[in-house]
Amino acid sequence: MGSRAGWSKIIAAVASGIMVALAFPALDWPALVWVGLIPLLAALWSLEGKRVGWKGFGIGYLGGLASGLIQCQWVGSVSWLGALALPAYLAVYWGLFGLYAAKLGNPWSARKPHGTLITAFCTGAVWAGTELLRGWVITGFSWNVLGVACGEMRILAQGADLLGVVGLSLAVVFFQAVVVQVILNRKWVNLAAATGIIGLLAAYGAFRIQLEKGRESIRLKTLLVQLNVPMEASRMLWTDVEMHQAYEEETLKGLQAAQPFPDWVMWPETSLTGRILRADDGAWGTWQINQDTLAQVRSGGDFSLIFGVNELEAEKFGEELVMKPNGRAYNSIAVMSPEDELQTYRKRHLVIFGETIPFVDTFPLLKKIYEQQAGAEYGGSFSAGGSLDPLSLEVGGRKIGAIPTVCFEDSVPRLTRKFVRPGPQVILNVTNDGWFKESAAADQHFRYARFRAIELRRPMLRCANTGVSAAIDTTGSTRHPDNGKSQILTDEKGSHFARGSLLVELDVPLEPSFSLYAVIGDWGLIGISAAAVFIGSSRRRRWGA
Repeated sequence: MGSRAGWSKIIAAVASGIMVALAFPALDWPALVWVGLIPLLAALWSLEGKRVGWKGFGIGYLGGLASGLIQCQWVGSVSWLGALALPAYLAVYWGLFGLYAAKLGNPWSARKPHGTLITAFCTGAVWAGTELLRGWVITGFSWNVLGVACGEMRILAQGADLLGVVGLSLAVVFFQAVVVQVILNRKWVNLAAATGIIGLLAAYGAFRIQLEKGRESIRLKTLLVQLNVPMEASRMLWTDVEMHQAYEEETLKGLQAAQPFPDWVMWPETSLTGRILRADDGAWGTWQINQDTLAQVRSGGDFSLIFGVNELEAEKFGEELVMKPNGRAYNSIAVMSPEDELQTYRKRHLVIFGETIPFVDTFPLLKKIYEQQAGAEYGGSFSAGGSLDPLSLEVGGRKIGAIPTVCFEDSVPRLTRKFVRPGPQVILNVTNDGWFKESAAADQHFRYARFRAIELRRPMLRCANTGVSAAIDTTGSTRHPDNGKSQILTDEKGSHFARGSLLVELDVPLEPSFSLYAVIGDWGLIGISAAAVFIGSSRRRRWGA
């Protein structure tokens, strides 16, 4: 590879990385996702000579690194080291795609290449496979997969109920792979066919939107309460009493203004600073500060209260509940009925270096790195919960199942689908993106989380301390079912970095519609991706490409 040709490929890779990054918040130009990989594909397929696979890995890695450095700037709010390390890690998956595209999936190097559409489909499938892989390795980070950009194209977004949002990534890369080949082979019929396939996906989406509108449902009214407290303030400037008083004031003010009165009230992650003690037999108790706040808010009327709280293992000591010696701690979501019956879900998918540090006892250096980067003492890890049972609430005397997610769990589709059951269900998420200040993190988190409602065809309620608090219907829309008004909590300037409350309404289907993804999960795409690699390997062996 000559120096001039080499530089052109490097520039093409970086250009692709930048365009893909610009498709997501903060700049948010989602149309770029349909052209962003064209320079990278052209560069990968034009590689020649020895070690073409390693060259492809390097070119792909550069593209991924450029993209990650832009997309993940928000990590710098908590750790400058993380803002460098995370993009460097995520770029590996672009590199793996580059290796495949340059060596096994290169249509320009084979003596007898496969047809344009087959090659393009395999290219898209392998890209989707790399996105799935990074959603699994080291607990997974599937942030900003290409399909998420389709969320702003509501009709196309509906296809996420087939193979998940990553299935939309396959479609996006498939189309671009056709375009790159057609530029050279001039077989315009293939471009027309690819456009027709995307058109069929859009037609499917239009059909599903109409299908969802006609389903028998029950109306759910929920008051979302958001304080928008920066994490520095919550740790240093606000006392526990002030935090609780703020929740009391905002909730009671929202309840007084609410017309009609809500069925549920929802607070964000770790909204109550006091802990909950929970015994194995279900008995529970809580700190006095929690009791006072709950009693005050309860005076506002009858409703189910949903809130985030830290939960400690306890045991009975006479008539009292006390913490177990060496008992575990959990980051939980709690549901309290109007009769003060309590259910909790303990978070299963913990955030590395946020809620747990693997091997911290074996490698004490990890603790020092955490404390240096976080600026706070390491207080020990949360434990992962084990339950996959939905929570149960009531609306108008009817039982409603709740799929619980805490913080980033709403960005783990393989987990949320395990809670799917027959009958009416709502996805609940309590979160706090305040660690990342007023960065793009909250927007990126919300864009990805919204796809859980489409994938599973269950509506979703999100309540954030700082982030995006919203109601989302089964098509991913945040519009009120009657008047079309936005159901995202914002201030008068339209910013979701706001303090206040919002009464939202959702239609919860009594019999949710069928979702292929809810049934098969990621296995469909895993099989397709594996088949694409096999096809590329077989072609290379057969034709000596």
